Amino acid sequence: MGGKAVATGKDRQKQLAREHFERQRQRRVEREQKAKRTAIIGSTVGVVIVVGGIVAAVALLGGNDPGTEAAAASPSATPAETAAATAATGPKPYDPATGTCDYAKDTAGGQVEDVGMPPTKVKTEPATKTMTFETNQGDIVVELNNAKAPCTTNSLEFLAKKNFYDGSKCHRLGSAQFPMLQCGDPTAKADGKSQTDGSGGPGYVMAEENLTGAQYKRGVMAMAKTQAPGSTGSQFFLVFGDIGLTPDYTPVGTITKGLDILDKVNKAGVIADMGDGTGAPKQTLEIKDVTIAGKS
Repeated sequence: MGGKAVATGKDRQKQLAREHFERQRQRRVEREQKAKRTAIIGSTVGVVIVVGGIVAAVALLGGNDPGTEAAAASPSATPAETAAATAATGPKPYDPATGTCDYAKDTAGGQVEDVGMPPTKVKTEPATKTMTFETNQGDIVVELNNAKAPCTTNSLEFLAKKNFYDGSKCHRLGSAQFPMLQCGDPTAKADGKSQTDGSGGPGYVMAEENLTGAQYKRGVMAMAKTQAPGSTGSQFFLVFGDIGLTPDYTPVGTITKGLDILDKVNKAGVIADMGDGTGAPKQTLEIKDVTIAGKS
């Protein structure tokens, strides 16, 4: 089953432009074919281009950066291929021999709330840590998989200690076909009008983790990214249904409390569809504070 791509908002403008170009190209082809058949160029109806069963819904959730390519149309690489590409071109994955992570400067552009870089030395124990989002709608609690996603967990813990997420609003809500809520952009307005929502981050990126056999079922917390390997930053998405995504987004944890809050936000719907089947939620979900428990 195909699914929509889950990417940071830096991708939205280019993806929508590409879709517009594809529609124009398709109309031109149809007109030429019809002209050959009938010698009359009639009006044509635009079509939605679906490649490989995947319709791209970029910007996990909103934003504007023509400098990055949206995740979507081509077949996705396997987790092994993704890891290899990341090692060759981007931040390196966790090194168990040295117990270190690699965090690199984000050169893709976008809005940056610079809080520095996380420490590179990490521990994979305890195997899990508890992340609590205190929100205006109640607490959402996630059990983080520190054993399988140590660099991501370390980054989240670093950002929590820096109060990076405090006061931020979840800015992108998906539909029944794409049941997720995207958060983690500290600059997002989530008002249904901002064209830069989803373009904010901490100024650094890391390699994707825990991809083998990754599934995005109800209750999963995973990290958003652009198409390029090694582009995971601060944005994440909370899944309240089942999404048929390819295993390209780090599944960092499981929601143990607060799914009812996500269901409530989902039921309220979006302010306005941003053109990809998603939009800012009508029911505002604002993160007041984030804490992570578990001995480091």
